[in-house]
Amino acid sequence: MGLQELGSARYVSLTTFRKDGTPVATPVWAVADGGELYVWTRSDSWKVKRIRNDGRVTLAACDVRGRVEEGASVVEGRARLLDEEGLRRVRRLMSRKYTWQFWVVDVPAALARRGKRPHTAIAVKL
Repeated sequence: MGLQELGSARYVSLTTFRKDGTPVATPVWAVADGGELYVWTRSDSWKVKRIRNDGRVTLAACDVRGRVEEGASVVEGRARLLDEEGLRRVRRLMSRKYTWQFWVVDVPAALARRGKRPHTAIAVKL
């Protein structure tokens, strides 16, 4: 499975690794652009903390509950956290791919937090 296939999947299982090497998989929205796969998540999530410690990740297409089909391709990658400019770019990419679903999630969250969006964008190079 390559970058374009992962980028077109509805959900991607992003596996990050704890300090002791234990894998932790999470289903996320993802979009491919410019040779990287981008993910958008809350800044206080454990996956952000794990990526800060170790950028090694694995990825596979999955369903909304994170179930990966038996025999599905799993690819390895290197993740990095993006700055505010990167987050704005990823937010635009996500809004194009996920359209109304993105706005149902993002806009009410921003209103509840008085305009603050506590999110982090993650770039993954396969």
